[in-house]
Amino acid sequence: MSGEAAGEDPLARATVAVDDLYLLRDTYFPAIPDDKTAKLQTQSDLALSLLDSIPPEQRKLPLQRATYEYLRGKILDVFSDYRKEAEDHLSKAVKLNPSLADAWLCLGNCIWKKGDLSAAKNCFILALSKTSVGSENQAEIIEESIQHAKEAVTLDVKDGNSWYNLGNACLTSFFVTGAWDHDKLRQSLKAYQNARDHVITLVLSFGWVLYKSGSYSKCFMMHIFQEKDQRMKSNPDLYFNCATVNKYLENYERALTGFEAAALKDPGLKATEEVQKIVNLLDKIDNLLGYAKAKRLASIASSLTAVNFNSSYRKGTIDDLLEGMNKGVALVGKVLFFIKHENVAPLYYLICDSKQTCFILSVYGVQYDVVREGDQLAVLEPFYRHIDLSWKEKDVLPPSCIYLCPLLILPDIPVQINPCGFLRTSSCEWEGSISSASSSFLNFGPT
Repeated sequence: MSGEAAGEDPLARATVAVDDLYLLRDTYFPAIPDDKTAKLQTQSDLALSLLDSIPPEQRKLPLQRATYEYLRGKILDVFSDYRKEAEDHLSKAVKLNPSLADAWLCLGNCIWKKGDLSAAKNCFILALSKTSVGSENQAEIIEESIQHAKEAVTLDVKDGNSWYNLGNACLTSFFVTGAWDHDKLRQSLKAYQNARDHVITLVLSFGWVLYKSGSYSKCFMMHIFQEKDQRMKSNPDLYFNCATVNKYLENYERALTGFEAAALKDPGLKATEEVQKIVNLLDKIDNLLGYAKAKRLASIASSLTAVNFNSSYRKGTIDDLLEGMNKGVALVGKVLFFIKHENVAPLYYLICDSKQTCFILSVYGVQYDVVREGDQLAVLEPFYRHIDLSWKEKDVLPPSCIYLCPLLILPDIPVQINPCGFLRTSSCEWEGSISSASSSFLNFGPT
């Protein structure tokens, strides 16, 4: 191992050890092949020991954990045969940090060893998408991976694994394109549901038809498909990924249930930690709403300045909103708090309206410092949800306590002035427009 790594952090030293291990694999060719295997085993054991020596507090953060899982999976994958433990660690790495290109590459190589060529190809394409190419090329590569996954589903609609790969491709697209596109999340969720539920029903129903028609040999083949997809139905990663999608869609109860199911199937996925993160976030929201109610909000509400809207709008408050999209309504409020949490998206803000009613605004697709505490905001045609959530016999979010107006903000799109959007009315003005593709998409940018 290089002496230069001695003074570096433990993860850096482990990275050097992994590089040395792969250098051995690629350059050492003894006359007796078993000698190479034995030497690789010795070197990999040393690298794993070095990795295990890293204190837990130095691999606690998501990016540190991603690097740790990636290095561990890469060490285990140094051998020529397929090893499920290597795939498991590499899969965790790309979940924790989808931008880790070499982890995708290693995962593709690992999956290739077990003969799943379509899934391996998707991993290689995603690895390429993480390289330093322009954003347009990157988007094209991601879209191409989705098309390949769709083609695999078309070739065998009964294959739960193909549906699973499609779900993974759409979920990855959501992250690498800015974590704002709900369409990608919904497509991912549908694919995961097909992998888990719909495919099994299809296989069983078609198998029964074949049996009734006397096609016993074909029925036997359908039984093989059934076993194959039953294994997919038991895949803990499927439950984890599905729960992840529901988390970003703010389907909290489904997310909690999914993470709990994943934890039961594979405690190593750390799904229990995801459950606790959601509960902590919702507890924080609940506490802030309670704190806001105890404050004197009259002065805050009276400080809201008049905003001149297009004649097609009427000024409203939270009490005026109906579930879903509220056409022709402009909701004006003051930002009281930015709610910090560990997820990529959405961003959460505690807002007070002119009637001193507090609610939560969730926003996708912007940096946390774009909307600031103290700003006055006008939300045009807000999408309204009233959430009442109980978990483990505890009211995580009591009834009539939280209001979510999820706004999807499209990045890097020229601002249009039309009667749907988002306006910051303090210190400087911002305008935007809802995309025609979806009524819940909101553009955001300086005028």
